[in-house]
Amino acid sequence: MGVPTFRRMLQIYVFITLAISWPGAEAAKCLLIMSYHKGYAWNDGIEKGVEETLRGKCELKKFYMDTKRNTHPEFAKKKALEAKSLIEEYRPDIVIASDDNASRYLVSRYYKDSSLPFVFCGVNWTADEYGYPYRNVTGMVEVAPILPLLKIIKQTVNPALRGVYLSADVVTEHKDYVHYKKEYEKRNIRLTAYFVRTMDEWEEKYTLAQSADFIIVNNYAGIADWDARRAIRHVRNYSKTFTVTNYKWMMPYAMFALTKNAHEQGVWAARVALNILEGSAPYEIPVTVNKEWNMLVNPELLDIAGIEMNKRTLRRASRSW
Repeated sequence: MGVPTFRRMLQIYVFITLAISWPGAEAAKCLLIMSYHKGYAWNDGIEKGVEETLRGKCELKKFYMDTKRNTHPEFAKKKALEAKSLIEEYRPDIVIASDDNASRYLVSRYYKDSSLPFVFCGVNWTADEYGYPYRNVTGMVEVAPILPLLKIIKQTVNPALRGVYLSADVVTEHKDYVHYKKEYEKRNIRLTAYFVRTMDEWEEKYTLAQSADFIIVNNYAGIADWDARRAIRHVRNYSKTFTVTNYKWMMPYAMFALTKNAHEQGVWAARVALNILEGSAPYEIPVTVNKEWNMLVNPELLDIAGIEMNKRTLRRASRSW
């Protein structure tokens, strides 16, 4: 190698090194604000989707509001202010806000039409409550497959006229119930809600609900003393009625599920965040809804209750959950 060639290669190397280390070439800063806590399955699914999509493309920092275990509004307001302080300190280029409380207590209160772009995900049923979209906000709404699930219920239970909705006593579950009740009443099905705060209450209401035609066992998150082994033992001892859910982690306690995919929410939000970082305006990206469902079955509980499901449905449903 001649001296001129060596010098030329050295110049190129120095130029590339400077370009990489120059402040303008630094990775974008992304912030993920999560309404709930690490270890909550839905929260973890969104987080995984965001991490996988942003890896190597963005410096990612996370903040957990922990409002599933701490349900008082004052706690949520306090955590929102902590998140706001983090935003001011970290100065992210974009923020992903997952689930309702991040939108309710942070985005809608402090960042409507601000210069900082946000992507929301996991907002239940509708974003109208928060006035979305804003000029700086777009996102994905989370909807449950109410009518497809009802089709399975009617296929399995005859008659299916009286149902029970059993869930933890938290805001998002009340919101879900309103939508279930509205759609079921249109079809002349009476749906009664049992919202519980303790394990004792859950067991009591689960047993009481056996007189209904079907039970929607929707979510235990928010029951402070939840005991998985105790719940499994109880449903094995008392299950006589067809039980369904929308959550994968409820499958040890339910016979059938059509589940939403948290990972889908995280991947979509992260991809949109990257699009915005590349120059797209949030208001140019339409608010959308989730598209993916998973079908799951618990054969053991079906056998215990002596309930037979449609064979084609069983073939399509996964036993791995």
